[in-house]
Amino acid sequence: MEVNMVKNIKRNLVNYLGITGGAIIFAIAYSWFLVPYKIVPGGVGGLGQILFHFFDVPIGLSMLIFNAPLFILSFIFLGKRFGIGSLFGMLATAFFADFLSLVSLHKLGFIKDLAKYTFLENGKEIYSLLPPEDIYLSAIAGSVLLGLGLGIIFRFRGSTGGTDIPVAFLKQKTGVSIGMGYWIVETAIIFTVGIVFKDPKLIIFGYINLFITSRLTDLASEGLPYVKGIYIISEKSEKIKNEIYDKINRGVTFFKAEGGYTGKERKVLFCAMNRRQVAMMREIIKDVDPKAFVLLTSIHDVMGYGFRSRSIDLTEE
Repeated sequence: MEVNMVKNIKRNLVNYLGITGGAIIFAIAYSWFLVPYKIVPGGVGGLGQILFHFFDVPIGLSMLIFNAPLFILSFIFLGKRFGIGSLFGMLATAFFADFLSLVSLHKLGFIKDLAKYTFLENGKEIYSLLPPEDIYLSAIAGSVLLGLGLGIIFRFRGSTGGTDIPVAFLKQKTGVSIGMGYWIVETAIIFTVGIVFKDPKLIIFGYINLFITSRLTDLASEGLPYVKGIYIISEKSEKIKNEIYDKINRGVTFFKAEGGYTGKERKVLFCAMNRRQVAMMREIIKDVDPKAFVLLTSIHDVMGYGFRSRSIDLTEE
């Protein structure tokens, strides 16, 4: 019992440290590169920019203002339980987005001369690591860092809240796929920001940013393929199967196999899952049978119940 408790504490500590690291990278992307030039990849951060630029509400607080009611609505209408990791990720990204802004770092004494990071745009001061003539470089740098930050957060079983919640609501009420739901929500946010700021270029920047961010998120979390296949050879395959049913809610298939050296008959367990479930699968195997022989493979596409084919949906889960 005590050993398991220590393992859980250690695991949670590592996860929270990982989420914190991802939140810092996420915050730097927003505060230093994207927010100054109204570049929006979609998500709650995009809506937060409206409050930031029109009412001078700090970007982290702006994201929290939109995220908090979304979390509440999810409990009321969906009954969905977003874990502590999701709540922690949401709060951490909001905190660091404000704490690591160039103005805050100047007030704290980390930046001595704020003038070289201060630029005028339409008569208003903006604070950015790169000048306005480098807006394209700022967009690329922000997209890459944002994708890496999100990927790290997902890798350690966290989340930033945001569009996960309206997408889940949309899926439940209309039956659209998760991929199409994300596409609808993100497109609506990108177009909203472009219309509000009366700048069509922001829509183009938004889609470029969304594409780069999604690719880097995949790479940082579990690699580019959105589906993983896992083969497990274990003496405790039945227990592993039950844990998969209970914790991941995925189906499994057993293959009959024979050991090449021993000639002993064995069962091979196969399971397909999305990339964000791999971390939980690893924990199940380590807890049930650390000596299990495991093969993890990338699957480019999959058709069937519980998965979306790339040929149909436009974004990944």
